Amino acid sequence: MSSTTGLTAPSATPFPAAPAPATAAELAPVFVRLKLSLLRNGLKQSSKRRAAFVITLVFVVFFALLQLLGLIMLRGHEHAATVTVVLAGVLALGWTVMPLFFSGGDETLDPSRLVMLPLRPGPLVGALLVSSLIGIGPFFTLCLAVGSVVAVAQGPAGIAVGVLAVPLLMAGCVALSRAVATANVQLLSSRKGRDLAVLSGLVIAVGAQVVNFGGQHLFKAGGMDALDPVEAVVRWLPPATAIGAVDSAARGAYGTAAAQLLLTALGVAGLLWAWQRSLTKLMVTPDGSTIAAAGPARDRSGGGLVRLLPGGRTGAAMHRSLRYMWRDPKTKAAWVTSLAVGLIVPVFNALQGTGSIYLACMGAAMLGVQMYNQFGQDTSAFWMVAQTVSGPRDAYVELRARAYALALVTVPYSVVVTAVTAALVGNWAALPEALGLSLGVLGGMLCTGAVSSARFPYSIPQDGAFKNVAAGQGALAWMSIFAGALASAALCAPLIVLTVWLHVAGQHALLWLVLPVGIAWGALCAWAGLRLSAPWVARRLPEILEAVSKG
Repeated sequence: MSSTTGLTAPSATPFPAAPAPATAAELAPVFVRLKLSLLRNGLKQSSKRRAAFVITLVFVVFFALLQLLGLIMLRGHEHAATVTVVLAGVLALGWTVMPLFFSGGDETLDPSRLVMLPLRPGPLVGALLVSSLIGIGPFFTLCLAVGSVVAVAQGPAGIAVGVLAVPLLMAGCVALSRAVATANVQLLSSRKGRDLAVLSGLVIAVGAQVVNFGGQHLFKAGGMDALDPVEAVVRWLPPATAIGAVDSAARGAYGTAAAQLLLTALGVAGLLWAWQRSLTKLMVTPDGSTIAAAGPARDRSGGGLVRLLPGGRTGAAMHRSLRYMWRDPKTKAAWVTSLAVGLIVPVFNALQGTGSIYLACMGAAMLGVQMYNQFGQDTSAFWMVAQTVSGPRDAYVELRARAYALALVTVPYSVVVTAVTAALVGNWAALPEALGLSLGVLGGMLCTGAVSSARFPYSIPQDGAFKNVAAGQGALAWMSIFAGALASAALCAPLIVLTVWLHVAGQHALLWLVLPVGIAWGALCAWAGLRLSAPWVARRLPEILEAVSKG
Protein backbone atom coordinates (compact mmCIF):
# COMPACT_ATOMS: atom_id res chain seq x y z
CA MET A 1 0.00 0.00 0.00
CA SER A 2 1.48 3.19 -1.07
CA SER A 3 1.02 6.50 0.58
CA THR A 4 1.59 9.98 -0.68
CA THR A 5 3.24 12.64 1.37
CA GLY A 6 1.86 15.55 -0.57
CA LEU A 7 5.41 16.85 -1.19
CA THR A 8 6.78 17.29 -4.64
CA ALA A 9 10.44 17.28 -5.55
CA PRO A 10 11.74 20.74 -6.25
CA SER A 11 12.44 21.42 -9.87
CA ALA A 12 16.10 21.57 -10.76
CA THR A 13 17.14 25.16 -11.27
CA PRO A 14 20.12 25.32 -13.61
CA PHE A 15 23.05 27.51 -12.65
CA PRO A 16 23.43 30.61 -14.81
CA ALA A 17 25.73 30.05 -17.73
CA ALA A 18 29.21 31.48 -17.37
CA PRO A 19 29.70 34.56 -19.50
CA ALA A 20 31.77 34.10 -22.60
CA PRO A 21 35.40 35.26 -22.24
CA ALA A 22 35.97 38.79 -23.41
CA THR A 23 37.59 39.09 -26.81
CA ALA A 24 40.40 41.42 -27.80
CA ALA A 25 37.94 43.56 -29.76
CA GLU A 26 35.84 44.02 -26.61
CA LEU A 27 38.80 44.69 -24.34
CA ALA A 28 40.68 47.10 -26.59
CA PRO A 29 38.32 50.10 -26.12
CA VAL A 30 38.34 49.52 -22.36
CA PHE A 31 42.13 49.52 -22.19
CA VAL A 32 42.35 52.57 -24.44
CA ARG A 33 40.10 54.45 -22.04
CA LEU A 34 42.15 53.10 -19.13
CA LYS A 35 45.37 54.39 -20.72
CA LEU A 36 43.82 57.82 -21.31
CA SER A 37 42.48 57.91 -17.74
CA LEU A 38 45.88 57.04 -16.30
CA LEU A 39 47.44 59.79 -18.38
CA ARG A 40 44.80 62.35 -17.40
CA ASN A 41 44.88 61.49 -13.70
CA GLY A 42 48.67 61.56 -13.67
CA LEU A 43 48.65 65.08 -15.06
CA LYS A 44 46.22 66.18 -12.35
CA GLN A 45 48.69 65.32 -9.59
CA SER A 46 50.80 68.45 -9.85
CA SER A 47 51.39 71.50 -12.00
CA LYS A 48 55.05 70.55 -12.37
CA ARG A 49 54.08 67.22 -13.91
CA ARG A 50 51.71 68.95 -16.33
CA ALA A 51 54.39 71.45 -17.29
CA ALA A 52 56.94 68.68 -17.83
CA PHE A 53 54.46 66.75 -19.99
CA VAL A 54 53.59 69.78 -22.12
CA ILE A 55 57.26 70.70 -22.61
CA THR A 56 58.12 67.12 -23.50
CA LEU A 57 55.18 66.90 -25.89
CA VAL A 58 56.11 70.13 -27.68
CA PHE A 59 59.74 69.12 -27.96
CA VAL A 60 58.97 65.59 -29.21
CA VAL A 61 56.39 66.79 -31.74
CA PHE A 62 58.78 69.45 -33.05
CA PHE A 63 61.69 67.01 -33.28
CA ALA A 64 59.51 64.27 -34.82
CA LEU A 65 58.25 66.62 -37.52
CA LEU A 66 61.81 67.70 -38.27
CA GLN A 67 62.84 64.06 -38.56
CA LEU A 68 59.86 63.36 -40.81
CA LEU A 69 60.79 66.28 -43.06
CA GLY A 70 64.42 65.20 -43.17
CA LEU A 71 63.49 61.63 -44.12
CA ILE A 72 61.15 62.84 -46.84
CA MET A 73 63.99 64.95 -48.25
CA LEU A 74 66.10 61.78 -48.45
CA ARG A 75 63.75 60.42 -51.11
CA GLY A 76 65.81 59.55 -54.18
CA HIS A 77 69.15 59.76 -52.33
CA GLU A 78 71.54 56.89 -52.96
CA HIS A 79 71.93 56.19 -49.24
CA ALA A 80 68.24 56.54 -48.33
CA ALA A 81 67.83 52.80 -47.81
CA THR A 82 70.94 52.60 -45.62
CA VAL A 83 69.77 55.42 -43.37
CA THR A 84 66.17 54.24 -43.01
CA VAL A 85 66.96 50.56 -42.42
CA VAL A 86 69.58 51.35 -39.78
CA LEU A 87 67.19 53.88 -38.24
CA ALA A 88 64.52 51.19 -37.97
CA GLY A 89 67.00 48.95 -36.18
CA VAL A 90 67.90 51.75 -33.76
CA LEU A 91 64.20 52.35 -33.11
CA ALA A 92 63.69 48.69 -32.25
CA LEU A 93 66.71 48.77 -29.95
CA GLY A 94 65.36 51.86 -28.21
CA TRP A 95 61.96 50.25 -27.67
CA THR A 96 63.75 47.23 -26.24
CA VAL A 97 65.81 48.98 -23.57
CA MET A 98 63.63 51.95 -22.61
CA PRO A 99 61.16 49.95 -20.45
CA LEU A 100 64.09 48.71 -18.36
CA PHE A 101 65.08 52.30 -17.53
CA PHE A 102 61.81 54.27 -17.53
CA SER A 103 59.20 51.76 -16.41
CA GLY A 104 57.91 54.14 -13.74
CA GLY A 105 56.56 56.52 -16.37
CA ASP A 106 53.86 54.10 -17.57
CA GLU A 107 51.80 52.17 -15.02
CA THR A 108 50.49 49.84 -17.74
CA LEU A 109 53.99 48.41 -18.21
CA ASP A 110 53.41 46.40 -15.03
CA PRO A 111 51.08 43.55 -16.03
CA SER A 112 51.09 42.21 -12.46
CA ARG A 113 48.38 44.80 -11.75
CA LEU A 114 46.06 42.81 -14.03
CA VAL A 115 46.65 39.27 -12.77
CA MET A 116 43.57 39.22 -10.52
CA LEU A 117 41.18 40.21 -13.32
CA PRO A 118 39.20 37.42 -15.05
CA LEU A 119 40.94 37.94 -18.38
CA ARG A 120 42.57 35.44 -20.68
CA PRO A 121 46.14 36.14 -21.80
CA GLY A 122 45.33 36.09 -25.53
CA PRO A 123 42.73 38.87 -25.58
CA LEU A 124 44.71 40.73 -22.93
CA VAL A 125 47.77 40.84 -25.18
CA GLY A 126 45.69 42.24 -28.05
CA ALA A 127 44.11 44.91 -25.87
CA LEU A 128 47.45 45.93 -24.36
CA LEU A 129 49.00 46.09 -27.83
CA VAL A 130 46.35 48.55 -29.01
CA SER A 131 46.55 50.70 -25.86
CA SER A 132 50.34 50.76 -26.12
CA LEU A 133 50.05 52.64 -29.40
CA ILE A 134 48.85 55.70 -27.45
CA GLY A 135 51.52 58.05 -26.19
CA ILE A 136 54.38 60.32 -27.11
CA GLY A 137 56.77 57.48 -27.91
CA PRO A 138 54.44 55.76 -30.38
CA PHE A 139 53.74 59.09 -32.11
CA PHE A 140 57.46 59.72 -32.52
CA THR A 141 57.95 56.18 -33.87
CA LEU A 142 55.04 56.62 -36.28
CA CYS A 143 56.58 59.78 -37.72
CA LEU A 144 59.91 58.03 -38.27
CA ALA A 145 58.21 54.97 -39.76
CA VAL A 146 56.15 57.04 -42.21
CA GLY A 147 59.18 59.13 -43.13
CA SER A 148 61.30 56.05 -43.71
CA VAL A 149 58.66 54.49 -45.99
CA VAL A 150 58.26 57.71 -47.97
CA ALA A 151 62.04 57.95 -48.37
CA VAL A 152 62.45 54.52 -49.99
CA ALA A 153 59.04 53.66 -51.53
CA GLN A 154 59.14 53.87 -55.32
CA GLY A 155 56.44 52.70 -57.69
CA PRO A 156 53.12 50.98 -56.96
CA ALA A 157 54.76 47.88 -55.46
CA GLY A 158 56.91 49.92 -53.09
CA ILE A 159 53.92 51.99 -51.98
CA ALA A 160 51.77 48.88 -51.45
CA VAL A 161 54.46 47.22 -49.35
CA GLY A 162 54.99 50.50 -47.48
CA VAL A 163 51.32 50.56 -46.44
CA LEU A 164 51.89 47.20 -44.75
CA ALA A 165 55.34 48.06 -43.43
CA VAL A 166 54.27 50.96 -41.21
CA PRO A 167 51.82 48.99 -39.00
CA LEU A 168 54.16 45.99 -38.95
CA LEU A 169 57.07 48.16 -37.78
CA MET A 170 54.90 49.82 -35.13
CA ALA A 171 53.52 46.49 -33.93
CA GLY A 172 56.99 44.97 -33.85
CA CYS A 173 58.47 47.78 -31.77
CA VAL A 174 55.58 47.80 -29.29
CA ALA A 175 55.45 44.00 -29.01
CA LEU A 176 59.22 43.88 -28.46
CA SER A 177 58.98 46.50 -25.74
CA ARG A 178 56.06 44.77 -24.00
CA ALA A 179 57.64 41.33 -24.22
CA VAL A 180 60.82 42.61 -22.57
CA ALA A 181 58.88 44.54 -19.91
CA THR A 182 56.67 41.54 -19.06
CA ALA A 183 59.61 39.13 -18.92
CA ASN A 184 61.41 41.49 -16.53
CA VAL A 185 58.44 42.74 -14.50
CA GLN A 186 59.86 41.40 -11.24
CA LEU A 187 63.11 43.23 -11.92
CA LEU A 188 61.31 46.46 -12.82
CA SER A 189 59.26 46.42 -9.60
CA SER A 190 62.20 45.53 -7.33
CA ARG A 191 64.88 47.63 -5.70
CA LYS A 192 67.37 46.51 -8.35
CA GLY A 193 64.98 47.72 -11.01
CA ARG A 194 64.83 51.13 -9.35
CA ASP A 195 68.62 51.13 -9.25
CA LEU A 196 68.60 50.43 -12.96
CA ALA A 197 66.27 53.35 -13.59
CA VAL A 198 68.52 55.68 -11.60
CA LEU A 199 71.48 54.55 -13.70
CA SER A 200 69.67 55.27 -16.95
CA GLY A 201 71.28 58.70 -17.17
CA LEU A 202 74.67 57.03 -17.14
CA VAL A 203 73.71 54.69 -19.97
CA ILE A 204 72.44 57.60 -22.05
CA ALA A 205 75.61 59.61 -21.38
CA VAL A 206 77.88 56.69 -22.26
CA GLY A 207 75.76 55.89 -25.31
CA ALA A 208 76.05 59.48 -26.50
CA GLN A 209 79.83 59.29 -26.24
CA VAL A 210 79.86 55.99 -28.14
CA VAL A 211 77.64 57.43 -30.89
CA ASN A 212 79.82 60.53 -31.10
CA PHE A 213 82.97 58.43 -31.30
CA GLY A 214 81.44 56.09 -33.86
CA GLY A 215 80.16 58.98 -35.98
CA GLN A 216 83.59 60.60 -36.14
CA HIS A 217 85.23 57.36 -37.20
CA LEU A 218 82.40 56.66 -39.65
CA PHE A 219 82.99 59.83 -41.63
CA LYS A 220 86.75 59.38 -41.45
CA ALA A 221 86.30 55.89 -42.92
CA GLY A 222 84.42 57.07 -46.02
CA GLY A 223 81.06 58.47 -44.99
CA MET A 224 77.79 56.56 -45.33
CA ASP A 225 79.41 53.82 -47.41
CA ALA A 226 80.88 52.45 -44.18
CA LEU A 227 77.31 51.72 -42.97
CA ASP A 228 76.45 49.51 -45.93
CA PRO A 229 77.69 46.28 -44.26
CA VAL A 230 75.64 47.13 -41.16
CA GLU A 231 72.58 47.82 -43.28
CA ALA A 232 73.01 44.53 -45.12
CA VAL A 233 72.66 42.68 -41.81
CA VAL A 234 70.00 44.86 -40.13
CA ARG A 235 67.65 44.67 -43.13
CA TRP A 236 67.14 40.97 -42.31
CA LEU A 237 66.46 41.51 -38.61
CA PRO A 238 62.77 42.05 -37.68
CA PRO A 239 61.18 44.54 -37.37
CA ALA A 240 63.70 46.49 -39.50
CA THR A 241 62.90 43.97 -42.24
CA ALA A 242 59.71 45.96 -42.85
CA ILE A 243 61.69 48.90 -44.23
CA GLY A 244 64.00 46.50 -46.05
CA ALA A 245 60.95 45.00 -47.76
CA VAL A 246 59.85 48.44 -48.99
CA ASP A 247 63.30 49.11 -50.43
CA SER A 248 63.44 45.68 -52.08
CA ALA A 249 60.00 46.17 -53.66
CA ALA A 250 61.01 49.62 -54.91
CA ARG A 251 64.06 48.07 -56.62
CA GLY A 252 61.99 45.37 -58.25
CA ALA A 253 63.22 42.50 -56.05
CA TYR A 254 59.71 41.24 -55.35
CA GLY A 255 60.79 37.83 -54.08
CA THR A 256 63.16 39.42 -51.56
CA ALA A 257 60.47 41.92 -50.55
CA ALA A 258 57.96 39.11 -49.98
CA ALA A 259 60.49 37.16 -47.89
CA GLN A 260 61.31 40.22 -45.77
CA LEU A 261 57.62 41.04 -45.31
CA LEU A 262 56.93 37.44 -44.27
CA LEU A 263 59.91 37.53 -41.90
CA THR A 264 58.55 40.73 -40.35
CA ALA A 265 55.12 39.18 -39.83
CA LEU A 266 56.65 36.04 -38.34
CA GLY A 267 58.83 38.18 -36.05
CA VAL A 268 55.82 40.14 -34.80
CA ALA A 269 53.90 36.90 -34.28
CA GLY A 270 56.83 35.41 -32.38
CA LEU A 271 57.08 38.47 -30.16
CA LEU A 272 53.35 38.35 -29.44
CA TRP A 273 53.66 34.65 -28.58
CA ALA A 274 56.60 35.33 -26.25
CA TRP A 275 54.68 38.20 -24.67
CA GLN A 276 51.59 36.01 -24.14
CA ARG A 277 53.71 33.21 -22.70
CA SER A 278 55.41 35.56 -20.22
CA LEU A 279 52.04 37.04 -19.30
CA THR A 280 50.57 33.58 -18.73
CA LYS A 281 53.50 32.61 -16.54
CA LEU A 282 53.13 35.84 -14.56
CA MET A 283 49.40 35.24 -14.03
CA VAL A 284 49.76 31.69 -12.71
CA THR A 285 53.08 31.91 -10.83
CA PRO A 286 53.02 33.14 -7.21
CA ASP A 287 55.10 36.14 -6.27
CA GLY A 288 58.43 35.03 -4.90
CA SER A 289 58.25 37.67 -2.18
CA THR A 290 55.29 35.84 -0.61
CA ILE A 291 57.05 32.49 -0.40
CA ALA A 292 59.01 31.80 2.75
CA ALA A 293 62.69 31.19 2.29
CA ALA A 294 63.54 27.51 2.10
CA GLY A 295 66.66 27.81 4.14
CA PRO A 296 67.96 29.86 7.04
CA ALA A 297 68.80 33.49 6.42
CA ARG A 298 72.38 34.22 5.66
CA ASP A 299 74.43 36.35 7.97
CA ARG A 300 75.43 39.42 5.97
CA SER A 301 77.00 41.31 8.85
CA GLY A 302 80.55 40.27 8.15
CA GLY A 303 82.87 38.50 5.82
CA GLY A 304 84.81 39.53 2.78
CA LEU A 305 86.06 43.09 2.79
CA VAL A 306 84.49 43.81 6.20
CA ARG A 307 87.02 41.56 7.92
CA LEU A 308 89.85 43.68 6.49
CA LEU A 309 88.50 46.94 7.88
CA PRO A 310 89.95 48.36 11.12
CA GLY A 311 88.03 47.96 14.35
CA GLY A 312 86.14 50.55 16.35
CA ARG A 313 84.32 53.57 15.03
CA THR A 314 86.61 53.88 12.00
CA GLY A 315 85.77 50.43 10.69
CA ALA A 316 82.06 50.83 11.41
CA ALA A 317 81.89 54.16 9.60
CA MET A 318 83.87 52.79 6.65
CA HIS A 319 81.54 49.81 6.45
CA ARG A 320 78.51 52.12 6.49
CA SER A 321 79.93 54.31 3.71
CA LEU A 322 80.81 51.31 1.54
CA ARG A 323 77.35 49.86 2.07
CA TYR A 324 75.79 53.18 0.98
CA MET A 325 77.89 53.03 -2.19
CA TRP A 326 76.57 49.57 -2.97
CA ARG A 327 72.95 49.66 -1.79
CA ASP A 328 71.64 53.23 -1.83
CA PRO A 329 70.33 53.92 -5.37
CA LYS A 330 71.37 57.57 -5.58
CA THR A 331 74.76 57.05 -3.99
CA LYS A 332 75.36 54.10 -6.29
CA ALA A 333 74.30 56.15 -9.32
CA ALA A 334 76.71 58.95 -8.39
CA TRP A 335 79.57 56.50 -7.91
CA VAL A 336 78.97 54.52 -11.09
CA THR A 337 78.60 57.71 -13.12
CA SER A 338 81.86 59.08 -11.72
CA LEU A 339 83.66 55.78 -12.34
CA ALA A 340 82.43 55.65 -15.93
CA VAL A 341 83.07 59.31 -16.83
CA GLY A 342 86.49 59.26 -15.18
CA LEU A 343 87.49 56.42 -17.50
CA ILE A 344 85.62 57.51 -20.62
CA VAL A 345 87.20 60.97 -20.89
CA PRO A 346 90.87 59.88 -21.05
CA VAL A 347 90.16 56.66 -23.00
CA PHE A 348 87.99 58.24 -25.69
CA ASN A 349 90.38 61.14 -26.14
CA ALA A 350 93.25 58.68 -26.49
CA LEU A 351 91.33 56.63 -29.06
CA GLN A 352 90.60 59.79 -31.04
CA GLY A 353 94.28 60.71 -31.11
CA THR A 354 93.85 63.81 -28.93
CA GLY A 355 94.60 62.17 -25.59
CA SER A 356 97.09 63.04 -22.90
CA ILE A 357 98.17 60.98 -19.94
CA TYR A 358 97.37 63.91 -17.69
CA LEU A 359 93.67 63.44 -18.48
CA ALA A 360 93.89 60.43 -16.15
CA CYS A 361 93.58 62.95 -13.31
CA MET A 362 89.93 63.19 -14.34
CA GLY A 363 89.27 59.87 -12.62
CA ALA A 364 90.53 61.03 -9.24
CA ALA A 365 88.70 64.35 -9.62
CA MET A 366 85.37 62.68 -10.45
CA LEU A 367 85.54 60.35 -7.46
CA GLY A 368 86.85 63.10 -5.21
CA VAL A 369 83.57 64.97 -5.71
CA GLN A 370 81.88 62.17 -3.74
CA MET A 371 83.55 63.57 -0.61
CA TYR A 372 81.31 66.63 -0.86
CA ASN A 373 78.09 66.73 1.15
CA GLN A 374 78.97 63.60 3.10
CA PHE A 375 76.24 64.15 5.68
CA GLY A 376 73.59 64.92 3.07
CA GLN A 377 74.08 61.42 1.71
CA ASP A 378 72.83 60.11 5.08
CA THR A 379 69.61 62.19 4.76
CA SER A 380 67.50 62.17 7.94
CA ALA A 381 69.38 59.10 9.22
CA PHE A 382 72.25 61.43 10.08
CA TRP A 383 70.64 61.99 13.47
CA MET A 384 71.85 58.52 14.47
CA VAL A 385 75.42 59.52 13.61
CA ALA A 386 74.99 62.86 15.36
CA GLN A 387 74.08 61.06 18.60
CA THR A 388 77.56 59.51 18.67
CA VAL A 389 79.51 62.75 18.10
CA SER A 390 80.35 64.32 21.44
CA GLY A 391 83.27 66.49 20.40
CA PRO A 392 85.86 67.33 17.72
CA ARG A 393 87.65 64.00 18.22
CA ASP A 394 84.52 61.98 17.33
CA ALA A 395 83.83 64.25 14.38
CA TYR A 396 87.41 63.84 13.14
CA VAL A 397 87.24 60.03 13.34
CA GLU A 398 83.89 60.04 11.51
CA LEU A 399 85.18 62.23 8.68
CA ARG A 400 88.46 60.32 8.49
CA ALA A 401 86.62 57.00 8.15
CA ARG A 402 84.51 58.37 5.31
CA ALA A 403 87.67 59.63 3.59
CA TYR A 404 89.29 56.21 4.07
CA ALA A 405 86.30 54.49 2.44
CA LEU A 406 86.48 56.85 -0.53
CA ALA A 407 90.24 56.39 -0.87
CA LEU A 408 89.83 52.62 -0.66
CA VAL A 409 88.08 52.75 -4.04
CA THR A 410 89.69 55.81 -5.60
CA VAL A 411 93.38 54.99 -5.16
CA PRO A 412 93.35 51.65 -7.04
CA TYR A 413 90.93 53.12 -9.57
CA SER A 414 93.33 56.00 -10.24
CA VAL A 415 96.19 53.54 -10.73
CA VAL A 416 94.14 51.57 -13.28
CA VAL A 417 92.94 54.66 -15.18
CA THR A 418 96.47 56.09 -15.33
CA ALA A 419 97.93 52.80 -16.53
CA VAL A 420 95.24 52.35 -19.20
CA THR A 421 95.73 55.92 -20.43
CA ALA A 422 99.50 55.50 -20.51
CA ALA A 423 99.09 52.33 -22.60
CA LEU A 424 96.70 53.99 -25.05
CA VAL A 425 98.80 57.12 -25.57
CA GLY A 426 102.07 55.15 -25.52
CA ASN A 427 103.67 57.25 -22.78
CA TRP A 428 104.68 54.86 -20.01
CA ALA A 429 107.52 57.15 -18.95
CA ALA A 430 105.01 59.74 -17.71
CA LEU A 431 103.08 57.21 -15.60
CA PRO A 432 104.71 58.14 -12.22
CA GLU A 433 104.16 61.88 -12.59
CA ALA A 434 100.59 61.46 -13.85
CA LEU A 435 99.77 59.12 -10.97
CA GLY A 436 101.38 61.54 -8.50
CA LEU A 437 99.24 64.37 -9.85
CA SER A 438 96.11 62.18 -9.62
CA LEU A 439 96.75 61.32 -5.98
CA GLY A 440 97.50 64.96 -5.24
CA VAL A 441 94.18 65.93 -6.81
CA LEU A 442 92.47 63.29 -4.67
CA GLY A 443 94.05 64.70 -1.51
CA GLY A 444 92.94 68.21 -2.43
CA MET A 445 89.37 67.01 -3.11
CA LEU A 446 89.27 65.16 0.23
CA CYS A 447 90.39 68.35 1.98
CA THR A 448 87.88 70.67 0.34
CA GLY A 449 85.15 68.01 0.45
CA ALA A 450 85.47 67.69 4.22
CA VAL A 451 85.33 71.47 4.64
CA SER A 452 82.37 71.72 2.28
CA SER A 453 80.51 68.95 4.11
CA ALA A 454 80.92 70.83 7.38
CA ARG A 455 80.14 74.32 6.10
CA PHE A 456 77.61 73.77 3.29
CA PRO A 457 75.50 70.65 3.95
CA TYR A 458 72.33 70.14 1.96
CA SER A 459 69.65 67.48 1.65
CA ILE A 460 69.34 64.85 -1.09
CA PRO A 461 65.64 64.00 -1.63
CA GLN A 462 64.71 60.33 -1.97
CA ASP A 463 61.44 60.78 -3.88
CA GLY A 464 62.82 61.31 -7.39
CA ALA A 465 65.44 59.47 -9.40
CA PHE A 466 66.83 62.67 -10.93
CA LYS A 467 66.22 65.08 -8.04
CA ASN A 468 69.46 65.47 -6.13
CA VAL A 469 68.91 68.74 -4.26
CA ALA A 470 65.98 69.77 -2.07
CA ALA A 471 63.95 72.82 -3.02
CA GLY A 472 65.70 76.05 -2.06
CA GLN A 473 69.14 74.46 -1.67
CA GLY A 474 70.25 74.47 -5.31
CA ALA A 475 72.43 77.58 -4.97
CA LEU A 476 74.03 76.12 -1.84
CA ALA A 477 74.88 72.89 -3.66
CA TRP A 478 76.42 74.65 -6.66
CA MET A 479 78.40 77.00 -4.44
CA SER A 480 79.70 74.05 -2.45
CA ILE A 481 80.89 72.14 -5.51
CA PHE A 482 82.34 74.99 -7.54
CA ALA A 483 84.03 76.72 -4.63
CA GLY A 484 85.49 73.37 -3.60
CA ALA A 485 86.73 72.70 -7.14
CA LEU A 486 88.51 76.06 -7.27
CA ALA A 487 90.05 75.51 -3.84
CA SER A 488 91.20 72.03 -4.87
CA ALA A 489 92.85 73.45 -7.97
CA ALA A 490 94.66 75.97 -5.79
CA LEU A 491 95.85 73.23 -3.44
CA CYS A 492 97.21 71.23 -6.40
CA ALA A 493 99.09 74.24 -7.77
CA PRO A 494 102.41 73.35 -6.04
CA LEU A 495 102.40 69.90 -7.64
CA ILE A 496 101.58 71.34 -11.04
CA VAL A 497 104.32 73.94 -10.70
CA LEU A 498 106.81 71.24 -9.71
CA THR A 499 105.91 69.09 -12.72
CA VAL A 500 106.09 71.99 -15.16
CA TRP A 501 109.41 73.18 -13.73
CA LEU A 502 111.00 69.74 -14.06
CA HIS A 503 109.88 69.60 -17.71
CA VAL A 504 111.07 73.13 -18.52
CA ALA A 505 114.37 72.62 -16.73
CA GLY A 506 114.98 69.42 -18.64
CA GLN A 507 115.16 67.35 -15.45
CA HIS A 508 113.23 64.45 -16.95
CA ALA A 509 115.18 61.93 -14.90
CA LEU A 510 113.67 63.45 -11.73
CA LEU A 511 110.04 63.42 -12.85
CA TRP A 512 109.46 60.19 -10.93
CA LEU A 513 109.73 62.29 -7.77
CA VAL A 514 106.29 63.71 -8.56
CA LEU A 515 104.78 60.38 -7.46
CA PRO A 516 106.07 60.32 -3.83
CA VAL A 517 105.66 64.09 -3.54
CA GLY A 518 102.09 63.79 -4.81
CA ILE A 519 101.31 61.03 -2.31
CA ALA A 520 102.75 63.03 0.57
CA TRP A 521 101.14 66.30 -0.52
CA GLY A 522 97.74 64.67 -1.02
CA ALA A 523 97.88 63.01 2.39
CA LEU A 524 98.90 66.32 4.01
CA CYS A 525 96.04 68.20 2.34
CA ALA A 526 93.51 65.54 3.34
CA TRP A 527 94.74 65.51 6.95
CA ALA A 528 94.59 69.30 7.16
CA GLY A 529 91.07 69.41 5.75
CA LEU A 530 89.84 66.78 8.20
CA ARG A 531 91.47 68.55 11.15
CA LEU A 532 90.00 71.89 10.10
CA SER A 533 86.50 70.50 9.54
CA ALA A 534 86.14 68.39 12.69
CA PRO A 535 85.58 71.31 15.15
CA TRP A 536 83.04 72.86 12.77
CA VAL A 537 81.11 69.61 12.56
CA ALA A 538 81.08 69.22 16.36
CA ARG A 539 79.81 72.79 16.86
CA ARG A 540 77.29 72.81 14.00
CA LEU A 541 75.63 69.41 14.50
CA PRO A 542 72.08 70.85 14.96
CA GLU A 543 72.43 73.05 11.86
CA ILE A 544 73.82 70.17 9.78
CA LEU A 545 71.02 67.86 10.94
CA GLU A 546 68.39 70.44 10.02
CA ALA A 547 69.96 71.07 6.60
CA VAL A 548 70.23 67.41 5.57
CA SER A 549 66.71 66.55 6.80
CA LYS A 550 64.82 69.05 4.64
CA GLY A 551 64.21 66.59 1.79
